Amino acid sequence: MSLLADLLATVFERRDRAAAADWDGRPIEELAAALTGTVGETSGMALAVQILERFEAMEDDAKLAFFRHLAIEMNIDPGTVRDRLSDYEAEPTKASYRAFLAAAEPLRQEFIRRLNQVPGATGRLVRMRADLLRLGANDPELQALDLDFRHLFASWFNRGFLVLRPVNWESPAYILDKIIAYEAVHAIDSWDDLRRRLEPPDRRCFAFFHPAMPDEPLIFVEVALTRGVPGSIQALLAEDRAPLASDDADTAVFYSISNCQEGLANISFGNSLIKQVASDLADALPGLKTFVTLSPIPGLTAWLAETGVALDPRDSDAVRRLAAAYLLTAKRGDGLPADPVARFHLGNGALVHAVHAEADTSEKGLQHSAGAMVNYLYDLATISQNHERFVSAGEVTASNDVQALSAAHEKTAA
Repeated sequence: MSLLADLLATVFERRDRAAAADWDGRPIEELAAALTGTVGETSGMALAVQILERFEAMEDDAKLAFFRHLAIEMNIDPGTVRDRLSDYEAEPTKASYRAFLAAAEPLRQEFIRRLNQVPGATGRLVRMRADLLRLGANDPELQALDLDFRHLFASWFNRGFLVLRPVNWESPAYILDKIIAYEAVHAIDSWDDLRRRLEPPDRRCFAFFHPAMPDEPLIFVEVALTRGVPGSIQALLAEDRAPLASDDADTAVFYSISNCQEGLANISFGNSLIKQVASDLADALPGLKTFVTLSPIPGLTAWLAETGVALDPRDSDAVRRLAAAYLLTAKRGDGLPADPVARFHLGNGALVHAVHAEADTSEKGLQHSAGAMVNYLYDLATISQNHERFVSAGEVTASNDVQALSAAHEKTAA
């Protein structure tokens, strides 16, 4: 099937290049209007190819101007939307509903869909959105355009389309290169470092891929198989550690989760990834009884600075009390935890299991987390209940030990 797919892709790509051979010199804005107005597949394909290539060759100022054109000239007409909604309210028929949907959907969504008819366009559109996020972060009109990208990507990158694949030392070099480049939590310093994370029997790595971007991991998780719950990333990644036979492990530790595509920001894969990997590992290795993370606490030092607390990272007891208090009590405006990693795992249904001092003594770990790390426990029997309590009431579920540490801090602070 893979060979057939490659052959067909080659045929279509050659056809697309042939269709685009007569280069259209009109401004890209006119090409965009022509693409949304065309009905012919071949002519539409040729226009889409040229628009994508022209956009990728632009400097940032030109890209920003094109984004503004899409945001303004291909926006909805509020008056027409109100009229069509009134028609539907007066007579809720299939025709009136279709007319309302047509009015409520901005033309730029159809423009993006038509660009995506070109083989390989999905990845190029992901990169286009990365440019949009980089250039238009503070522009309300461009933020509205971004919502259209997100709406379409949420469908195109639905979990049902994603493929979970193991990444190991035998994987193609171009995939391994990308794992090194995209690692966002604990930097991979060399090929030897990567090998230590992939080759031993107590190490695993899994990534989600999309059929339209088969050579690009979307998100990946690195897993250590251990006996007991670890409390230090130094020990977990030590060069001289003795590997453990996978059948002897009782714990799976998710110690690094990295999103790979900037253009897929806020398109959630992590929830599905962790639960799928946990389920697959439990099936493959029945001896695994515990599934935890070993996670940074990236907002801890900023919170300490805001609250005026001076902390010596070597004061382990104080670090653990403050880390527990931060994770359980520090909230942002909407009532959810201030820490982004906590929001992610708690939203997935995990609980705060344990906090550790001097757990990440790297420069990054000390700068952002005061050297502290936290285990979030994925108890497969309680994930659903924890998730419901978190999303409905913002309740943070934590072990008795973590609650006691937080209470000890509150008592000391009082």
